[in-house]
Amino acid sequence: MKNNYLTKIHVLFLFVINFGFSQTNYTVSAIPHQIYTSTATPITTSDDLHSGVIPIGFDFNYFGNNFNQLTISTNGYVSFNLNLASTFSEWNLNAQISQLNIKNSIFACYHDMYNSNQTGSLTYSLVGYAPYRKFVVLFENQPHFSCTQLKSTFQLILYETFNFIDVQIVDKPVCSTWNGGNALIGIINESGSISYTPPGRNTGVWTASEEGWRFARPNVSSVYYYTVCDNDLDGFESFNLDLIKEAIDSNLPQNVTIHETLSDAATGVNALPGTNYININPYNQTLYAVGGGTITEVEISVVDCANDYDSDSVSTDLEDVNGDGNLANDDTDGDGIPDFLDNDDDGDMVLTEFEYVFDSGRSSDDITNVDTDLDGIPNYLDNDDDGDGILTIDEDYNGNNNPMDDDTNSNGIADFLEESVALSLTDESQLKRAISIYPNPANNVININNLSTFSIDNFKIFTINGSLIKELKNSDSYQNIDVSQLQSGVYFISIEVNNQKLNYKFIKN
Repeated sequence: MKNNYLTKIHVLFLFVINFGFSQTNYTVSAIPHQIYTSTATPITTSDDLHSGVIPIGFDFNYFGNNFNQLTISTNGYVSFNLNLASTFSEWNLNAQISQLNIKNSIFACYHDMYNSNQTGSLTYSLVGYAPYRKFVVLFENQPHFSCTQLKSTFQLILYETFNFIDVQIVDKPVCSTWNGGNALIGIINESGSISYTPPGRNTGVWTASEEGWRFARPNVSSVYYYTVCDNDLDGFESFNLDLIKEAIDSNLPQNVTIHETLSDAATGVNALPGTNYININPYNQTLYAVGGGTITEVEISVVDCANDYDSDSVSTDLEDVNGDGNLANDDTDGDGIPDFLDNDDDGDMVLTEFEYVFDSGRSSDDITNVDTDLDGIPNYLDNDDDGDGILTIDEDYNGNNNPMDDDTNSNGIADFLEESVALSLTDESQLKRAISIYPNPANNVININNLSTFSIDNFKIFTINGSLIKELKNSDSYQNIDVSQLQSGVYFISIEVNNQKLNYKFIKN
């Protein structure tokens, strides 16, 4: 299905009061790989140590509680338990996340690292522009304890306003001779009663490279957001009240009234007249809309559109895709993140900055956005870039959450950009989508993530010449497969499931 970027259907769930921050349920999803860089503050490291108290730079809501400080462990996690600051950091990872002694923490990539030899760096920074800044912790080239020749690099990103948690792995090898080779990505609440991990990333043996994960809470907010560009950078702009009324009640917008205070909205007095309203508080202000007996908060914001809030190379003023003047109601992929704050606008697992490129004609007037299938939707807003009927995200045939490296016919063109390469939408392709092999390439271990309802009957690894070198039977519960003894090169994996054979290409580093 195509995303129509010219038409939006907005559905608002209206409640009198927004209790969104009280949510404790999270979703975990794969996201494109992206590393943020900026001027960073170094942390003096020592083996198995928590840092001192570090300011986040903004209020961050975690499992329903607000925090503006944390402490960073040299073993790859952060904690909101400030009593841990400057104290010993636990290193012995021998249990699933729910059984750990460490609580109220985010495990970016928790494993025993050796930080006393001053190799690599541990830094934190504040990236971007309020109210959409990111707090970034970078573990760079951190040696593994007992295997100091092996080094991990990864980032933890906390989002202002949205309260997302991102983990970005550049590279995480396995030190199999220490602590069982265990590592963990996940989040856990203050009591330890609720925790979440990505598939295959609970305590266990795994490797990863160029891998991204996001922890987020469902958007159940009753707030209507209205964000405009600040044309003269004074913090004040005009807002179209009719646009607000239409969003609140598309059937009877004429019956909606808008007020500057909650008390006025509750009593039905002092409704704002006319169509245009200039905010009286600079940059951010709350209005209250009354429609159908329900009061809805309206958050109006004025932002500097010279800032690229999502670092996707698309000018912020150009991300008002529907052209109604409100940046906040353009969400091409429907993930709850407006396009001007989303680094993957169409949700196809290809970063917008890679899809937002131009074809050059004979003059500057001929410069246009690349539209591979010529359907009028530029690639960065199109979830089926080549128009072959298969979503770009479903052309990730090797299952590594990156469609850009899938080139079935080896002609240098990614499958998602080549209409002639389209594996049919059969039960087999859907099954292959549900069973993934990662990481790819891998160093020591590959993982099988089986999200289907079927058991895996047989697992085989072949050389590129077709020689069988490894076979496992009845391995539906077998998640981690040792490939450390394989020579570097290209291999093929064959999985038998539900009387079908699924084939994957696998690269051993």
